[in-house]
Amino acid sequence: MTKTNAGNFFEDFRIGQVIRHATPRTVTVGEVALYGALYGGRCAVQSSDAFAKAVGWPRAPVDDLLVFHVVFGKTVPDVSLNAVANLGYAGCRFLAPVYPGDTLSTVSEVIGLKENSNGKTGVVYVRSTGYDQDGREVLDYVRWVMVRKRDEAAVVADQLIPELPAALAPDQLGSAVPFLDRSAWDDELSGSRHRFADYRVGERIDHVDGVTVEEAEHMLATRLYQNTAKVHFNQWTEGQGRFGRRLIYGGHVISLARALSFNGLANAFHVAAINGGRHVAPLFAGSTVFAWSEVLDTAELPGRDDVGALRLRTVATKDRPTADFPLKIDGGDWDPGVILDLDYWVLMPR
Repeated sequence: MTKTNAGNFFEDFRIGQVIRHATPRTVTVGEVALYGALYGGRCAVQSSDAFAKAVGWPRAPVDDLLVFHVVFGKTVPDVSLNAVANLGYAGCRFLAPVYPGDTLSTVSEVIGLKENSNGKTGVVYVRSTGYDQDGREVLDYVRWVMVRKRDEAAVVADQLIPELPAALAPDQLGSAVPFLDRSAWDDELSGSRHRFADYRVGERIDHVDGVTVEEAEHMLATRLYQNTAKVHFNQWTEGQGRFGRRLIYGGHVISLARALSFNGLANAFHVAAINGGRHVAPLFAGSTVFAWSEVLDTAELPGRDDVGALRLRTVATKDRPTADFPLKIDGGDWDPGVILDLDYWVLMPR
């Protein structure tokens, strides 16, 4: 009997299956610093203990997307080790703050399965929940991933495409943020004087800057999250695949786009939820990532006069500046430069 783990293939999953993932991960100040070095995020709340304490936190919280990546990485050996591609996200809620020293673990439930018409792959839908060392839920999200079949003749009789929310409601946001002291929020130190009331539905923001992805950076990031998917780290296998090279983890693109969005959204200090996301095209080392955002909605949070919520659509491109806000071309096809289309809520002081 083999002692190694080859990962699950599509026919190994069952609807209702619950997977408790290895291994718990304590997030330290070292991971926080390394995450900053990889992406260059500059939000004051996550960058400065002094700023965070002044406005209401006990100390600077861990960046929301670092929490997401660590929780996500736990799922890879069981869910997506044999993935062709991660396809999308929905219903992602950031439920509680995480601080350096907290330990995160993940449990997933299979909520949907759909075999593809080629008979070689299928799509697996899972709801994954991240917990801290006290059993408190810190993150909950759905993702769907295309997974290879081990045996193309295998039959998966129990199939279901789950119904997923198009967007989370404002009353589901804000639980991970203490009540802010707005008078202590220093716009000069945060990097922008623009707050919640300064943004309008339909407004588009070109984040201007671009960042070129280096091979070493995306590999380091993948290992930081303990993401073991072959498509990201194993050139031996991927050199024989359809692209001939390693595919950059989609979450790496999300973090790059989030960091780029500081230029125009510096006071958007917290990702409260991810409504949906699609990795439109692959990204490889050597390409330069740009991003632009559109304000889809604005919302007040029940019982809170300290912060408001902006629903954003952030679009990332490769080797394609975004001054003209590329998205789709005539006929509805994606602009060839677009690699990410992300719909999410952020909180901003009022």
